[in-house]
Amino acid sequence: MVTIRLARGGSKKRPFYSIVVSDRRRQPRGRFIERIGFFNPMAAKGEESLRLDHERAQYWISKGAQPSERVASFLNP
Repeated sequence: MVTIRLARGGSKKRPFYSIVVSDRRRQPRGRFIERIGFFNPMAAKGEESLRLDHERAQYWISKGAQPSERVASFLNP
């Protein structure tokens, strides 16, 4: 099953998440099919905290991908 989820990156106590399309059977830090955006919860005032390619997300959802709860909240603001 294909999911759209967050993949954690960044350093200790400075999280940075990539929004990726991946196979559920892979490890969380394993390979992914496509990177469609990012989420930076620690963004400073002038920085971009969220970037998401909505077209690609809708494409993958139409192919049967299931977004995680957090990614679904980004898709439906």
